[in-house]
Amino acid sequence: MAELKNRQWLLASRPQGLIKESDFRLNETALPALKDGEVLVRNLAFSFDPTQRGWMSIDTYIPAIPIGNVMRAGAAGQVVESKNPGFGKGDLVFGLLGWEDYTITDGHGMFGMQKLPASTDPLMALSLLGTTGLTAYFGVLDVGQPKAGDTFVVSGAAGATGSVAGMIAKLKGCRVIGIAGGTEKCDWLVKEAGFDAAIDYKREKVGKALSEHCKKGINIYFDNVGGEILDDVLARIAFGARIVLCGAISQYNEMGVSMRGPKNYMNLVLRGARMEGFLVFQFASKNAQAIADLTKWHAEGKIINKIDLAHGLENCPKTIIRLFTGANFGKQLLKVADPQ
Repeated sequence: MAELKNRQWLLASRPQGLIKESDFRLNETALPALKDGEVLVRNLAFSFDPTQRGWMSIDTYIPAIPIGNVMRAGAAGQVVESKNPGFGKGDLVFGLLGWEDYTITDGHGMFGMQKLPASTDPLMALSLLGTTGLTAYFGVLDVGQPKAGDTFVVSGAAGATGSVAGMIAKLKGCRVIGIAGGTEKCDWLVKEAGFDAAIDYKREKVGKALSEHCKKGINIYFDNVGGEILDDVLARIAFGARIVLCGAISQYNEMGVSMRGPKNYMNLVLRGARMEGFLVFQFASKNAQAIADLTKWHAEGKIINKIDLAHGLENCPKTIIRLFTGANFGKQLLKVADPQ
């Protein structure tokens, strides 16, 4: 096939504090010919997730992105050319790829590349039916273990994972309180997502509001932000509470520098409670059932898949910054192209 040009965003520097556009560098290169076993993928859409901040700075559950390499991201794409018998031209795929027009891969690498059913919406594959929805599903059901009547609190509640986590807890009979920033987000949680209450951390004292909404204590807390809000929750947990540690976005800009632990952790002892972190990949053997459940709940209108969609490869740096300024509302995605 004719030589293709490939635009790609490279990691130019390890971010200090808030991610800056200058932490990336736009590069254009010619794509080499495919080798046996390789696949050429046209990237259609990218997922933007708080964990990418860690990948830019330090070794986490995967090695940090080397300076000068393509910025890593979950992506949905379409096979343009294949010399790999496992993939054919036109296949829709999902994998951990990169901020670039095209990716050449052998289909293995970090977590591998999966084929998607031909009718799959790439945006759905990167949101409710992707890592976001699966993280919420396993975090709530396997780690949180909700029971009908439990009081369930989730921070980052208007974000991609938090909103789905709260809706799943509601399906399981919990009383759900979300913590989010801004009137618009809090109104959406109650009026559209079906939460019982929402706390606006930008204009309310979170601790005081939790005391008002959770008079018998908090049974499950799904933590996406860490920091002071985690301390406020730990001070108000019920006996036998489960603290689900999903993320700590309030401190990611200090990752590798000065992240602090919770002050009120002794309440875990005094309330016979537990606090547990998890990674979605731990539950991969259950993905099929999770996707089936999420698909059914979405079709029934019991779960809303709220997407905040940006457009254009050139806007990748601006889009990831939205996550850390609270600008995104729902799952942050960026669309590059439509499938052919």
